Amino acid sequence: MDVIKPNWSAPQHVHAFSTLTSGGYSLPPYASLNLGDHVGDDPNTVKRNRTLLVEALKLPQFPLFLNQIHSTRVLSLPTTGQNRDADAVYTHQANQVCLVMTADCLPVLLTHSEGNEVAAVHAGWRGLCHGILERTVEKFQAPTDQLMAWLGPAISQPYFQVGKEVREQFIAQDPDAACAFLPDPVVVEKYLADLYLLATQRLNKLGITQVSGGDYCTFAQKEQFFSYRREQRTGRMATLIWFE
Repeated sequence: MDVIKPNWSAPQHVHAFSTLTSGGYSLPPYASLNLGDHVGDDPNTVKRNRTLLVEALKLPQFPLFLNQIHSTRVLSLPTTGQNRDADAVYTHQANQVCLVMTADCLPVLLTHSEGNEVAAVHAGWRGLCHGILERTVEKFQAPTDQLMAWLGPAISQPYFQVGKEVREQFIAQDPDAACAFLPDPVVVEKYLADLYLLATQRLNKLGITQVSGGDYCTFAQKEQFFSYRREQRTGRMATLIWFE
């Protein structure tokens, strides 16, 4: 199974990956390593793909798959509750796998220099704007200047068109966000949003300056990534982290 590993300086006992589209069992338009069970793919095939993920990456346990709703709710692992409605997952216990799924939205992984706290965040524009990163960082016991973040594969600015109301919501939260939006050269009152920059700004304001990643585009790199904006009916990648 081909995966991306974060280019950060996390301790060796912290394990983190982001999956690609290849190596699974799903048929088009979900070919082939679709890990989402909410996109119309055959449920049994998705189960096979998830089992493959566990086996190929030698996960310490079968991960919890969230019901992501573009919220600011953060789950802490282990959890005994049945409510999986959340967009981030945090743990300070070893061998608890934090996982989010994406297909254009921004996955963010967090840990710190000691590597005994980790989190995975699904940061679509709504969650990002309304504070999903801030809510997740609040879970950490370590000082924020000891935290590090990796920005996983997401849609890049040239392909992420949004309305002016999205820009206005971000600027209302932080005037510096204005520089993350460029006027669309074709469509009036539309903008091109830079999710990577918006997330970096938020992390920096929290005191997190060790930010890496942001090197991919799910929309443009069709052979590697699923993209909802590109195809609508498509699969989901997973971005996950745990520590031993």
